[in-house]
Amino acid sequence: MKVEVEVISKKIIKPSSPTPDHLRYLQLSFLDQLAPPVYNPFVLFYEFNGETQPKITEISSHLKKSLADVLTLFYPLAGRVFKQNHFVDCNDEGVPYVEAQVKCSLSDFLNNPIPDELKKFIPLELDDIANELALGVQLNIFECGGFAIGQCISHKIADGLSHFMFSKTWAATALGDQPRIELPEFVSAALFPPKEFNIGYDAGIGITKNRVTKRFVFDASKIESLKTKYKGKDSSGFNSRVLSLENKKGPSRVEALSAFIWSRFVATTKDDAGHDEKHYIVLHSVNLRPRFDPPLPQHCFGNFYRGAMTAPFLLSSGEECNYGAVIMKVRDEINKINNDYIKRLQQGNEHLSVLQESSDNVIRGEVDTFSFSSFCRFPVYDNDFGWGRPVWVSSPPLTFKNLVVFMDTKEADGIEAYISLEEEVMAKFECDTEFLACVSLSGC
Repeated sequence: MKVEVEVISKKIIKPSSPTPDHLRYLQLSFLDQLAPPVYNPFVLFYEFNGETQPKITEISSHLKKSLADVLTLFYPLAGRVFKQNHFVDCNDEGVPYVEAQVKCSLSDFLNNPIPDELKKFIPLELDDIANELALGVQLNIFECGGFAIGQCISHKIADGLSHFMFSKTWAATALGDQPRIELPEFVSAALFPPKEFNIGYDAGIGITKNRVTKRFVFDASKIESLKTKYKGKDSSGFNSRVLSLENKKGPSRVEALSAFIWSRFVATTKDDAGHDEKHYIVLHSVNLRPRFDPPLPQHCFGNFYRGAMTAPFLLSSGEECNYGAVIMKVRDEINKINNDYIKRLQQGNEHLSVLQESSDNVIRGEVDTFSFSSFCRFPVYDNDFGWGRPVWVSSPPLTFKNLVVFMDTKEADGIEAYISLEEEVMAKFECDTEFLACVSLSGC
C-alpha cells in the first residue's frame, strides 16, 4: 500500500564525546573512490508491545542518546564527506535525526509493502550525490504504536557489511550489551591508497530514474527445487580451467536463485536488441575481508567489496543458455578473488582500466549488465535496541537498473529478492509464467 509519512521534527545529533584532533581527517581509499555516489539504506520495523514498550517519546530519547554515544566510535559518520578532496572531515557536525508520523498501522503496511514506498522512511535522497552528510536516521511512528528506524549511510565511506555492523553496534549500545559492541577499524586507505584518476571513470554509471523495483519472496521449497534443477545440469561448454572440488559442489541458495532470475531476465530481453546476438555481463558483489591472507576482521569499516565480473555471455536470438554451466563460471570468477587478486587490486591501475573498458561498452549499448548483491546470512535481524528484534528488515531500492538485492526472510529459510528493472522490461518480466511459478509472494 502507498503510505503518507509526515515529518514532525528534525534534530542534529552530535557525538557525546568530541573526536580527537589527530583523527580529524579520514582519507578515502581507492575502493571508496570507486563506490557509487549514493546512500546505502535499510529500515528496521518493530511491532508495538503494550506490556514492555515505553512511550514513543522515551523510545526516541533513548535512540538519540545511544546514537550520540555510538557516534564517538563511528566518528566519521558525524562528519562531512568531501568527495573531490578524497577525505572525510570528522568535524562532529552531527547527523540528522528525523521523527515522522506514518498515517497507517504497521500491520496494514506490512501486508503488501511497496519497495519504492520505503524511501519515505529514510531522511535523505538516495541519489543526492551533492550531499556531504555521511549518515541520516529517521524514526517513523505508526498509528498503532509500532515504529520503524530508517538509516542511510553514504556508500562513499561504507559498504553494506559496514552499515550492518554500525547498526548492530548502535543497538548493542542502546541495550547496554558491552560484549556485542564492536570497535570499527578504519584501515581502508592504508590497505588501498587513493589514486588520482587519469581516465574519466564514472562511479555513478547505471543510476537512473527510469526503473521500477518489485519485491519477490521465494520460500525454502522453491529454492530447493531450483538447486536441484541446476545441480542436474552438466558443464558442457564451460570454457575454464579444470573444475576444483569447490566448483563440483551443488549450487547454493543464492547461486541457484541468481541463475534463475538472470535466466528469466535474458528470456524477456534477448530478442529486444534488434539484432541477432546480444552480450551480457553478470556481476556479483564479493566481500573482500575473508579473502585477505590472513583474513581481515569483519569490523573493518569502509568499502571492502568488489564485483566478480562474469563476461561475456553471447547469446543468439532463440538460443537457450546452460545455466548450470553459468553457475560454475560465476563461482569460478568469484574464486579468483583471492589474496593475489587483492594484491593486484591494491596497485589500482589494472583494475581501473578493466572498469573503464566495461563501462564504455555499457555506455555504447554493446552489452547488458546484470548485478547481484546478497545480504543473506548477514545479522540484519540482530538489531535489538531494548524492545525486541525487528519484525521485518528491508532495504529501500537504489536507483540502479538491472540490480537484484537478496535478503533473508526473518526465519532465514526463504529469500526476499528486490529486483530493479526498467519499467518496460519489468512489465514483461513480472508476467513471465516460469518466473511466477517459483515465486511464493510478490509485492508491487
